[in-house]
Amino acid sequence: MKKKGIKIIIALVLFLLAFIINFNNELINNTIYTVSYIIVGLEIVRKAIRNITRGKVFDENFLMTVATIGAFGIGEFPEAVAVMLFYQVGELFQSYAVDKSRKSISSLMDIRPDYANVQRDGKIEKIDPDDVKIGEIIVVKPGEKVPLDGYVIEGKSSLDTKALTGESLPREITKGEEVLSGSINLNGVIKVEVSKEFGEGTVSKILDLVENASNKKSKSENFITKFAMYYTPIVVVVAVIIAILPPLIIKDFLFSDWIYRALSFLVVSCPCALVISIPLSFFGGIGGASKNGVLIKGSNYLEAMANAEIVVFDKTGTLTKGVFEVQEVKAIDISEEELLKITAYSENYSNHPIALSVKKAFGKEIDEKQIIKVEELPGLGIISKIGEKNVLVGNEKLMNEKKIEFTKCHDIGTILYVAIEGKYVGHILIADKIKEDSIKTIRDLKKNNIKQIVMLTGDRKIVGESVAKKLELDKVYTELLPDGKVEKVETLLKEKSKNGKLIFVGDGINDAPVLAMSDIGIAMGGLGSDAAIEAADVVLMTDELSKIVNAIHLSKKTMRIVKENIVFAIMVKMLVLILSALGLSTMWEAVFADVGVSIIAILNALRVLRVKNK
Repeated sequence: MKKKGIKIIIALVLFLLAFIINFNNELINNTIYTVSYIIVGLEIVRKAIRNITRGKVFDENFLMTVATIGAFGIGEFPEAVAVMLFYQVGELFQSYAVDKSRKSISSLMDIRPDYANVQRDGKIEKIDPDDVKIGEIIVVKPGEKVPLDGYVIEGKSSLDTKALTGESLPREITKGEEVLSGSINLNGVIKVEVSKEFGEGTVSKILDLVENASNKKSKSENFITKFAMYYTPIVVVVAVIIAILPPLIIKDFLFSDWIYRALSFLVVSCPCALVISIPLSFFGGIGGASKNGVLIKGSNYLEAMANAEIVVFDKTGTLTKGVFEVQEVKAIDISEEELLKITAYSENYSNHPIALSVKKAFGKEIDEKQIIKVEELPGLGIISKIGEKNVLVGNEKLMNEKKIEFTKCHDIGTILYVAIEGKYVGHILIADKIKEDSIKTIRDLKKNNIKQIVMLTGDRKIVGESVAKKLELDKVYTELLPDGKVEKVETLLKEKSKNGKLIFVGDGINDAPVLAMSDIGIAMGGLGSDAAIEAADVVLMTDELSKIVNAIHLSKKTMRIVKENIVFAIMVKMLVLILSALGLSTMWEAVFADVGVSIIAILNALRVLRVKNK
């Protein structure tokens, strides 16, 4: 880009030298114009010739070459150079615009690690990440990128995951936790056991998604491609007719005047504003989304999101955290701490999610010597002896079977009733917690004119309806198996309008079939999930539901800009084309109109990069 800028400056100086100073010698002036043209226009002429040999005739290079050489042919040297100069200024501006939009994802493209420190035979070897095998131990020092996915086996540190998730706060990691390639180690030295080869890791999948996003074109981009395919040959034919037919039919018309009109017509006909600004708008939209932790696999999906009418959510892991947690400890005649301790000791040998949540809430080391006896009653609960106390922990059926009087809890979730020595001492409520931003996200979706917000879940009716009520959803379908979810989505797809789209948001693992069949499948927290990245059209790098609202907002903004550019460019082009054909505009005005429209359209396209998260 710097080299092109220098060429333009040199050519412009020569042009002004001949145009302003004027040496009163036509040969000298024309020679200076010709040198200026060669400096600034030779590249375009070469491209035009090369494209013609490849069968690609009617492009902007061809139009500029014919128009400028034609101007030379009729003696309009200043205008020929001016046309090429302005065109190259427009091209320079376009290059700057593309570079600026590329910078919006430059941090993402920088996540590819250059090397990995592998521990082999007691030594550390610095090798290419592609050569590291699963199960090998890598050492990541402060300031280095994590080269491969794996689990920490030694050390603790803070990781900068901004390039992956869009999150500015560092993530604290310690032994046993998963680390994802592309993160940057901020302080401590950590040893990581590799769980995936480089080609299958997070960083490779993300880079592949971003690099290939432009391959899936939107309807608007396809429209512009087809438009240019037919439009350019038509204007060339019209230009030839303008140059030849009127002088042949009407005696007093001069060929030089009408050739000049035809050349002006060719200059203004160049569809650069559309060809550059429309893809640039989508590229900027995809780049802006990736910077904020949303990977959109193609501009077709970005365009589709602007027409979203129905949003369908999976419950567990999407609207809720998907992790059972102790929500309430209600004790009678003993302390809450004692109730939690007795229950944790009774559940000590169980690996059930309910038992794990109780032990996590207790948070202390369990003295197994105090656990004298444990007997599990399927479908009821556990009978145990903790120290000298006989303990019952289970559901209401267990309490009824053992004829223990208890106070029934009507809250939604899993309730563990506890009795010691045949006396009811309280209950513990365990439930899946709704995510902090779920309620706000649902409200914001409704503000974005989403007509229907639906939840699908395999959970019990009472649990699903409770969550739906808290979130103010329009519909909820409960107790669904995976095939049931598919059936419900098929039904909902029939309820949208002709141009409306259905978004399905799931965790990307057991929801893969529904993600794939929806108009737009969005995977929540898809980092590290192969199923999410494969099945979904959009991958959210974190579990933040609010990013969906941001993505829809961005898509609508992008589509507004695209439509503005299409309407503006076509209207101005048509107007100046008519004026050129009627001889009411000169080549100077034609080139100003062409470059001016391109620059305005590109500036408008760059606005998409300034869309802020809401």
